[in-house]
Amino acid sequence: MKVSLLLIAITIFVSGCSNTWDGVKEDSSTIWNDTKKTINEATE
Repeated sequence: MKVSLLLIAITIFVSGCSNTWDGVKEDSSTIWNDTKKTINEATE
């Protein structure tokens, strides 16, 4: 019983971290692209 609860807890934790990491990567990519666009527009 303890093992199954532990496995469920680990699964939820890993899937939560995975979703959070995807969100961080997406946000970072968006910010980087916006920054590059702004710099290019400022130097034209």
